[in-house]
Amino acid sequence: MNLLLAEVAQATQRLADAGVPSPRFDAEELAAFVHGVKRGALHNVPDADFDARYWETIARREAREPLQHITGRAFFRYLELQVGPGVFVPRPETESVVGWAIDAVRAMDVVEPLIVDLCTGSGAIALAMAQEVPRSRVHAVELSEDALRWTRKNAEGSRVTVHRGDALSALPELDGQVDLVISNPPYIPLTEWEYVAPEARDHDPQMALFSGEDGLDTIRGIERTAHRLLRPGGLVVIEHADTQGGQVPWIFTEERGWADAADHPDLNNRPRFATARKAMP
Repeated sequence: MNLLLAEVAQATQRLADAGVPSPRFDAEELAAFVHGVKRGALHNVPDADFDARYWETIARREAREPLQHITGRAFFRYLELQVGPGVFVPRPETESVVGWAIDAVRAMDVVEPLIVDLCTGSGAIALAMAQEVPRSRVHAVELSEDALRWTRKNAEGSRVTVHRGDALSALPELDGQVDLVISNPPYIPLTEWEYVAPEARDHDPQMALFSGEDGLDTIRGIERTAHRLLRPGGLVVIEHADTQGGQVPWIFTEERGWADAADHPDLNNRPRFATARKAMP
């Protein structure tokens, strides 16, 4: 074992003792970041090249600063995104939400599908949709100026059009034209604050996490926005907490102009997102 791998083993134990959920992965990822190599090449780093700054990054992660804030990057599907303070760090569970949406758009008989991502944050969802549905026209909406700085960095050179705006009143010029509305909105109940992981509670923007007493305030607002934006037959896809399975589809009722409202599981078979189709007139 070379020196770096021995240090990684010690770092893994320190992170585990600090309650970090994935200590081995994070220790290796930080070692790779500091030394400018892939995780699989850590064993090739000569002992003489060991960089003591590694332990500075471990101390930051030990204090539950998000891994992605330390490295400045987050991976989402086929994307590498820039992230940091002021923007929500995209989570792996959202990848299954986007996968469903991509498949749904590809199945539409539309040459250039029009897609809107509300509460876009880093732009992860919008950029993944644009990348994987090549002829799509994608609009990304974000209210926070702090988050928008990251959105614009990530969207530079892409086909995504970025808008500063409130998800509840966004893009009236597209009313009735959109094929798919997708969102990973804030959905944590205010009453759950103390149970949120420190990485999210202390570092993600509060407005990207919490939404009223039951966590569903923003989703209720997005339901009206989506109905306004979508063409008849268009789809809405919205992420929610696994504890909200069964609640969100009931927001998209037939009385409010929806059909086929349903919940869908993530890769761990927990209810993760709801979908509905705007009813035909």
